[in-house]
This record gives sequence, structure tokens and C-alpha cells, in this order.
Amino acid sequence: MANDNNVTYKLRLMEKQDALEIGKWKYEPPYSLYNSSDDQESLEELLDGSYYAVITPEYGLTGFFCYGRNAQVPGGLQQGLYTGDNVLDIGLGLKPEYTGAGLGRGFLQAGIQFAESAFAPEKFRLTVAAFNQRAIALYSHAGFRTLGSFIKINGESQMEFLVMER
Repeated sequence: MANDNNVTYKLRLMEKQDALEIGKWKYEPPYSLYNSSDDQESLEELLDGSYYAVITPEYGLTGFFCYGRNAQVPGGLQQGLYTGDNVLDIGLGLKPEYTGAGLGRGFLQAGIQFAESAFAPEKFRLTVAAFNQRAIALYSHAGFRTLGSFIKINGESQMEFLVMER
């Protein structure tokens, strides 16, 4: 799997079997902050109607997109970074074994095209951990620009996040 030139991405509303599989995905550090959980609360969120599974004939369940409030990170809400009219927040996750394999550009474009037809926003916004230079480069290449940043404190640790908009 070297690139996404011939990959066809299909988005569908998240189904229970998709959510159960995503709950088992484990990313290597430092990306482990993106690990899902298969607890009841996490499964309920994945099935609340804001999450869409991304399926490809080649690879099956390849990732997911989330649209709306669930794509916002609490620290950014507190900083007032999620304002504006007709702006759609997007969250996304590519299956761990497919990260860094050249699928990102087509995957992101599929999620944006789906959202353009389903929600017709004027702008898109996403939030990404500041250390995730691989994702930031992808988002920048897709036309996203940094609006601001915030620090999320989780117990003893803290992490910087960037809010980007296109």
C-alpha cells in the first residue's frame, strides 16, 4: 500500500461493528493519545450520529470522520476558538496500520467531499495535536491554516493543540 491513487473511499453512518473495531485500534506513542476505547461511553459516542465509517473495497474499514461538536476539543471551547457561522468541525482517524502509508491525502479529501455535499459548510475547521507534524503537513497542503492554539491539561500532563481552518 504505497499511495491512494486507486483507492475508492465510501463514507457511511457508523455501525456497531465499526465502532467495536475502532475501539480496539492502538497507535504507537506519541500518537497513542488518539487511541480509542471500547468502553460503553466511547461506543455510544461513536454511534451518536456524528461519526461516519470510511470503507474501501481494498482495505475494508480504513478510518472514520466525525462532524460537528464531537470534533471539538474541550480546551479550544474554553479559549473561544470554535466560533463562526457555517463552520463545520471535522475530526478524523485513519486505521493505525495505514498511517504514514500514503493514504492521507485521498482519505482527507473523501471526508471533505462527503461533508460538502451532506452539510454544505462555508468553512471547515479541525483540531490537531501540535506535535503531529505529519498531519499538520497534510492539512496545510489541503488548504487549512492555523487559527490559534491552546494547551489541554490532563491530570499532570499538558499538550498543545492547533485549531486550523479552511
